Amino acid sequence: MNREQAHDILMKYMKGENYITHSYAVEAIMKGLAKRLAPDEVEYWGIVGLLHDLDEEQCDWKNDISVHGPTSVEILKSEGIDDPVLFDAIKAHNPKCGMKARTKLQYAVLAADPMSGFVKAVAQIYPDKRIASVKHKSVMKRFNEMRFAAGANRDYMEMIEFTGLSLDDLIDVALEEMGAIADVLGLA
Repeated sequence: MNREQAHDILMKYMKGENYITHSYAVEAIMKGLAKRLAPDEVEYWGIVGLLHDLDEEQCDWKNDISVHGPTSVEILKSEGIDDPVLFDAIKAHNPKCGMKARTKLQYAVLAADPMSGFVKAVAQIYPDKRIASVKHKSVMKRFNEMRFAAGANRDYMEMIEFTGLSLDDLIDVALEEMGAIADVLGLA
C-alpha cells in the first residue's frame, strides 16, 4: 500500500477534522522518526502514523478502549490489505487492546501519538497559536506539569527510549515535522 491508497482509506472512514489533522501530525512525526531509525522505510512509517486511529469514528472506544486498534485492523482487512506488520503497529499504539509494543516501529507510533497532541496543546496556549513559536524548552516545561494536557500519556511518550532515541529527540522531531506541515494542522 502506498501513501495515496492509505490516504484514500483514511478519508473513507474518517470525517472529523480534528481526527484527520491528528492523523497527519502523527504521520509527519513517524516520518521524522523513520529518517533517524529506519531511513529506507520513511513512507511506510508515515502510513502507520496516518492510519493508527483509522477506527476512531468506527468503534465505541470510549466505552471499551480494547476495541481501538483491532477495529482498524478489521477495516483494513475489509479493504483488501494484508500487512501483519502494519496491523501489529496499529494495535501496539493502544496497549489496552492487549498488544504490547516490541519493535522500534511499534514504540515509535506509541510515543508519536500522544506527542502530536501534546505539541499541539502547547502551541495553542501561545497568543499566535503557531507551532513555529513553540520552543523545545517550553514543551519540556509543560511535560513536567501533570495537569497540562493531562490526557496526553507521558509514559507512552517516554517509551521512545526503547527505539534508542530520547524524549528530547522525540520533541525535536515533533516540532520540526509538525512545523513543516503547520498550515495543514492549522498551526501556521
